[in-house]
Amino acid sequence: MPRSARPTIAFPPSDPMDRRSRLLARREAALDEAKRAFLRTVSHELRTPLNAIIGFSEILAAELYGPLGAPEYREYVEHVRQSGYRLLKLVNQVMEIARLQGQAIDLTPEIQPLDHVLDDVRDQLKEDLRATGVRIEVEGEGALRSVRADARGLRTLLFNLIQNAVLHGAAGGLVEVRTRRHGEWIDVEVQDHGPGVDPDDLPRMLAPFEQGDGALTRSGRGAGLGLPIARLMAEAIGGRLRLSSAPGQGLTAVVTLPAA
Repeated sequence: MPRSARPTIAFPPSDPMDRRSRLLARREAALDEAKRAFLRTVSHELRTPLNAIIGFSEILAAELYGPLGAPEYREYVEHVRQSGYRLLKLVNQVMEIARLQGQAIDLTPEIQPLDHVLDDVRDQLKEDLRATGVRIEVEGEGALRSVRADARGLRTLLFNLIQNAVLHGAAGGLVEVRTRRHGEWIDVEVQDHGPGVDPDDLPRMLAPFEQGDGALTRSGRGAGLGLPIARLMAEAIGGRLRLSSAPGQGLTAVVTLPAA
């Protein structure tokens, strides 16, 4: 008796474009993970010796194991400590720029009450506020609305905006923070009362390592990374940042974020 023929199953032909899309997706995922691994390694290798330098300089400054001797040594140790902190801050900012530009950062949008966020930012700025004598005034404080954004990303964004206003505004002056809702968006406005900048310089201030005056003669503190970090972070969490200024009229930064 003849063996019955096996039924044949016809599979649809594989689409080369689908295979290519899957391959590209896998390659992009591998590259993203490689970026994250690289940044983790570099961050560790830079921060570890810096933390050691700062820690040992603080031990020496406190003379925990006996007097240093000549008073000049204490002055030199303080220079080492301050330089270590400045370099650590710069490393942190450069790593943040690298993560944002390389899209190697994980963000989780959540409801964020602006009152709580601004309290956290103000706590982070205590040392800068003491050094400059600047006051931060939040309009409508205690009854601010909420936005939808990543918790760390939002705090990084507002910290950099407000710190820039504190450091580059008028010493002993005022930094004003206001919020406005329009439709599904909330504007957070940060205004200082410093010397201001030429409007033509504003695009350059959003580029890394730039400030309002000439790059070779600038008198401002820092490497000029605060505003670029704020711009990149605003875009990463679904918002946008814009600046306005004029000589003698201070600088106003407005970040627009999704309302909660």
